[in-house]
Amino acid sequence: MTRLWNDFKTTMLMSALMGLCLGVGYLLGGRSALLPALLIGGVMNILAYFFSDRIALATVGARAIGPDDDPVLWRTVEELSSRAGLPMPKVCVSPAPAPNAFATGRNPRHSAVCVTAGLRRMLSDDELAGVIGHELSHVKHRDILISTIAAVVAGAISYLTYISFRFGGRDENRHPAVALLMLLLAPLAAGLIQMAISRSREYSADEAGARLCGSPRSLAGALEKLASASRRIPLPVPDAQANMFIVAPLTGAEMASWFMTHPPTEKRIAKLLAMEA
Repeated sequence: MTRLWNDFKTTMLMSALMGLCLGVGYLLGGRSALLPALLIGGVMNILAYFFSDRIALATVGARAIGPDDDPVLWRTVEELSSRAGLPMPKVCVSPAPAPNAFATGRNPRHSAVCVTAGLRRMLSDDELAGVIGHELSHVKHRDILISTIAAVVAGAISYLTYISFRFGGRDENRHPAVALLMLLLAPLAAGLIQMAISRSREYSADEAGARLCGSPRSLAGALEKLASASRRIPLPVPDAQANMFIVAPLTGAEMASWFMTHPPTEKRIAKLLAMEA
């Protein structure tokens, strides 16, 4: 039931994001602006679809490994992939000392699971299985594609509002204050919807990953360790990629919950322990 509710929320949020994109295009330039807006979004989506995995792996300096490089990691990915009915993904390791993990790729046949060196030193084998289960759940349910599309659409909205305000703000029927308000609020609304989508998918991946590895408590323990360490050990990645990781690779003060790419770790752990019970 929890997963169905999260899927429903994601569908509604994606619909709201696409509606916002079309609405912004229409308000900025009428019907004539809809086609250019769709073309811009389409091109950006195609580029993200085919190249986002390479960019993500290159950002953290990850390299693909074989079964002899890290037998425990390879065997864990192999066993859980088989259990999930997925093709064996590429297994990658980043030398980053910050403990974290993510999955990337445009579909299950072109996917990769990446963990950092910091994560390998910190987690037990059972906790590692919980993390891998979480990431493979993202792959199975195509959360990577959903997050990529959400990020691209949100970026397109910001781009369209800026271009319109900068170069096309001479519509006699639109007051300058309205244009300025749209410049500020449309990208903010798009970003909030994008982050809400990301949080919803994390809850779903936690639940599915815990079932896949067979131990909600193992994933809960991993999240507790990773969240604590991420506050002390920075992982310098672009903000646009923060939603990919199992815990937000951020340090410093906590942000307001609406502006977070991940749900609060305490809530994620509580849900997993409730599953265990």
